[in-house]
Amino acid sequence: MNEDYHAVGPDWAFVLDGATAPSDVDSGCAHDVAWLVHRLGAELAARLVVSDQPLADVLAEAIAATCAAHADTCDLRNPSSPSSTVSILRAGDEVEYLVLADSPIVFDSGAVVDDRLDHLPSYTQEAVRDLRNQPGGFWVASTKPEAAHEAFQGTLRDVRRAALLSDGASRYVEELGLGTWPDLLDLLEEEGPTELLAQVRAAEAARPEPHRSKQHDDATAVYLSF
Repeated sequence: MNEDYHAVGPDWAFVLDGATAPSDVDSGCAHDVAWLVHRLGAELAARLVVSDQPLADVLAEAIAATCAAHADTCDLRNPSSPSSTVSILRAGDEVEYLVLADSPIVFDSGAVVDDRLDHLPSYTQEAVRDLRNQPGGFWVASTKPEAAHEAFQGTLRDVRRAALLSDGASRYVEELGLGTWPDLLDLLEEEGPTELLAQVRAAEAARPEPHRSKQHDDATAVYLSF
C-alpha cells in the first residue's frame, strides 16, 4: 500500500509521506499509516483552500483535527502513534514553504531539507521513539499540533520552478547519487515525474543487496513551474 499522499490546488501543493512502523511496534492506534495520511491530507487541503494563515498554523489545525477524529478510539499519548512527514508550498506575492521531516522541497536556489532524523545519537527503536517530537530530536506530524511550528519555514521571491518530494523520490540525489538538485529539476521539467521515478527504481534494482535502507520506498514527486 502506498503511504504517500499529495494534493495540488490553484496556488498550493503538498506531499505527505507516512512513516511505516516496524510490525512489532504497538502504536496504540486502531488505524494504519495510510488512514493517517489520507485524513491529514483531507484536513490540510480543506484549510489551504480557504485560509491565509501562516502555513505552520494551517498544519497545526490540520493535525489537531486529525487527532480529534480518532481521540475516542486510540491512545494518542503513545509516542509510536502513526506519523507523517509534510512539505507544503503556497504561491502568492512570495512563495511560502514548510518542510517537516524528510520530504524536501527543491528550488533553483537550493533544497530545503529537514535532516534532523539523520543526526540522532542512537537509532534503536526505543531511542527513536523517545526522541520523536521532542526538543533535541526530530519532529513529524502525528499527535502533537505544536510540531507544525518546529518545521523549517520561509519565503522566496522570483521562484521559477519547484519540486516537492517524498524521500523515496529524493533518493535520486541524496542516496543514489544520480544527479544534483538542479539535475533533478531539469529532469522533472524536461521529462516529468514518471521518468524521475523510473530512474530511481532502476538504480534501486541495480544496487547490491543487502542495503542499509529499504530497496524500494514509496516515491512521490510534484513539479511546479511559475
